[in-house]
Amino acid sequence: MKRNLKFRVLAIAAVILICIYGIVGVPKSKEELIENWKKNIRLGLDLRGGSYLVLQVQLQDAFKAEADSVIQRLKDQLRNAGIEYVDMVRNDPQSIKEADSIQLDIRGIPPTKAANFRTIATEDFGAVWILTSVNQTDYRMTMKPSEALKLKQDTLTQSMHTIEKKINGLGLAESSVQQRGRSDAEAEILVQLPGVDDPARIKQILKTAAMLELFEVKGGPFSSREEAMASKNGILPLDSQILKSAARGGGQPEYWILARTPVITGRDLRDARPQQGEMGRWETMFVLTQDAAKRFERFTEAHVRDRLAIVLDKMVLSAPVIENKISDTGRITGAASHEDASDLALNLRAGSLPAGVEYLEERTVGPSLGNDSIKAGMVSGIAGIIAVVIVMLVYYRGSGINATLALVLNAVILVAALSYFEAVLTLPGIAGVILTIGMAVDSNVLIFERIREELRAGKAVVAAVDTGFSKAFLTIIDTHVTTVVSCAFLFLFGTGPVKGFAVTLVIGLIANVFTAVFVSKTIFDWELGRQKQVVTISI
Repeated sequence: MKRNLKFRVLAIAAVILICIYGIVGVPKSKEELIENWKKNIRLGLDLRGGSYLVLQVQLQDAFKAEADSVIQRLKDQLRNAGIEYVDMVRNDPQSIKEADSIQLDIRGIPPTKAANFRTIATEDFGAVWILTSVNQTDYRMTMKPSEALKLKQDTLTQSMHTIEKKINGLGLAESSVQQRGRSDAEAEILVQLPGVDDPARIKQILKTAAMLELFEVKGGPFSSREEAMASKNGILPLDSQILKSAARGGGQPEYWILARTPVITGRDLRDARPQQGEMGRWETMFVLTQDAAKRFERFTEAHVRDRLAIVLDKMVLSAPVIENKISDTGRITGAASHEDASDLALNLRAGSLPAGVEYLEERTVGPSLGNDSIKAGMVSGIAGIIAVVIVMLVYYRGSGINATLALVLNAVILVAALSYFEAVLTLPGIAGVILTIGMAVDSNVLIFERIREELRAGKAVVAAVDTGFSKAFLTIIDTHVTTVVSCAFLFLFGTGPVKGFAVTLVIGLIANVFTAVFVSKTIFDWELGRQKQVVTISI
């Protein structure tokens, strides 16, 4: 019995040490202790203050990119099959509501090759696109409604993951990214950045969609859009577009006529990182995937001495001449500093957003609200704990000390778990902590009342304590399991603050089972073991 008790005491001591280490580490000074506390206990936006952004994903961009990719693949298939065509273009949806109206028009298919064309279009693209005949030589492809809905959902999900990777890459792990509202048609994303009161750099990174595209240059540079149009007799070919370059050194921007379909996009990137190039200037180097590298190699080999435009977010960064065949690497020059090159690499590495984003709302919440909330929560929590401790000590006498110690350890385990899991403590989370305290007291009351019943039935003290814990254990498990199930539904269907409440409460309930049963029973056994003859117990 004594050996078993010694083992349990050592186990409790180990848990306490692990919890303290998780909360404050091994501080060498008071200042380091405070710093570790602030670093390990992460506060949410409602407590710490910070920035609140609402973005809208421009779904039409994803549909256009998907259509451009299909056009490029279809062109390659027709070329390999020896099927001629006059033109292949898509329409240009301008809003989210028009996004799923995307369609492709293929004109000039020879009637003698019509059967071969339909076979290619049906077998290779029929799972997503519906092919219809306009006349003997022209065809139209429209996206299936089910596939359009899937593309919307995938675009929104990928955008959220990409934004989350970007802000996490900046060390803002406690930030949250979630969908605003339940309708995918709205395509709105809520970004919360606790502790960021000047989000200029983060806004720039989020605003920079980093949609990297490499286009074949068909004309330029020109000093104005009108001059570019004049070079084509005022009629821009359907497979072309005009984009301008960023003005540098106070000069005027230049305009370029580029192909509409890109050779390479940001989706084809495998890695990106900053590096110093010629003359010590910072630049961003990128590496292509294996499949993209093969396509890029074929293109550059066929276009040596031609220009290739590097376009980022519809802005031409540069249009270098292709000197020789290029395989899987490239570089983007013009970064003003290491930070600029690193930010661009971060955007590219995180995965280019599948569509552009537009700011709908921006707020900066000051820390005063958080301080007031923390103070109010602390005051109410401390007042509640003091009231509970007084009642337990008066009503259960010496056993009330047992309950108080278990209650304190419960709080320590809860805070340590939040630190180890890197969870964010919000105002609803504080409510979960207070509710956990109530559940912990309830567990002790169940046990103590059961022990009293056994003592009134005439059992010896040791037998009454053992029976009280064993019979109350099933009741405690039952109440805790039902609460955990409720928390699971709150976590699955709730928003960020509700999820924080659920997580905090579940952690507290698990800690409560340990403290109310294992720790409390150990304290009873230790106290009874000190007495030579156990006759009474203070309860």
